[in-house]
Amino acid sequence: MNPLVTITVLTYNSAAFVQETLESVYHQTYANLALVVSDDCSKDDSLAKVEEWIAQEKVQDRFRSINVVTVPKNTGVSANCNRCIAAASSDWIKFLAGDDILLPTAIEDYMQFVHDVPQARIVFTQVKVYQDTFEEKNFVRTTPLDFPHNLMDAQLSAQDQYEILLVEDRIHYTPSYFFNKQAVLQVGGFDEENRLAEDYPMWLKLTRSGERLYYCHKPTAGYRIHSNAANNTSQELLFRPSVLYTFEIRKRVAHSFLPWEMVASEYHVYYLSSLFQRLGWNKKKPLYQQLYRIGSFYLNPFHYIYALKKRMPIAKKNHFYQ
Repeated sequence: MNPLVTITVLTYNSAAFVQETLESVYHQTYANLALVVSDDCSKDDSLAKVEEWIAQEKVQDRFRSINVVTVPKNTGVSANCNRCIAAASSDWIKFLAGDDILLPTAIEDYMQFVHDVPQARIVFTQVKVYQDTFEEKNFVRTTPLDFPHNLMDAQLSAQDQYEILLVEDRIHYTPSYFFNKQAVLQVGGFDEENRLAEDYPMWLKLTRSGERLYYCHKPTAGYRIHSNAANNTSQELLFRPSVLYTFEIRKRVAHSFLPWEMVASEYHVYYLSSLFQRLGWNKKKPLYQQLYRIGSFYLNPFHYIYALKKRMPIAKKNHFYQ
């Protein structure tokens, strides 16, 4: 059996990297592939770079089908993910950002895993992280380094994973995400209201519906850290500006299901962070760091309530207090 797999490359201002990304797709050891490239109205020449690469005869011969999807205005990453799914011609799909790469045996490794574990429809793996270029001299780390014994522990059910994820997003290896299309469609696809954070709400939707997340301890993807990436911010900040946006997402998808003191603590930190942002204090200066720690930790009354409840016997079997 050699089922068709669709690799979908999501681009937005990816001109500097997208051909390298596409080359990593071309060189997959797995033969039966379809390609979708979905561009979210890039302002650079990403689309021209894609079309130039696709025009090669070797590329035309490599894939069962090639589909380029475009839109007249930028819609955000969640909507772009949904367009990729709609354009995919197979049950199995691999998302790939236009500045990342797949390791040569990635799709082969995924398909071997789902063959060996037929109940797996959502699969994560290790990710190799690089700074700027995918040269060994720029290798930073492999994540996760050890087999995870929390969220991906084989003894945990989908409900267990859901409760752990409600506390916080524990998945920092999202570029490895491989999935069966029907599993995602059955929960309504990606929430397009979340323009910049497509992954965390999806993990909650999947696990809440009873879809367990699986893990294969092999590296399959290369993730690039670079200054132009949307999720990279200055190391001189106390906290990323995305902290404020993430709070709004958690308010929609998580707060209703969490203990009240955890939610209240998040509100406390959110309002403090908003104040620091407005005052221009979101900088790693000793005074600001000390004030932020005092305000977010020592002067947070809900932190002490949580700590007290965590020590109660009933909390030992509750994922919210682990």
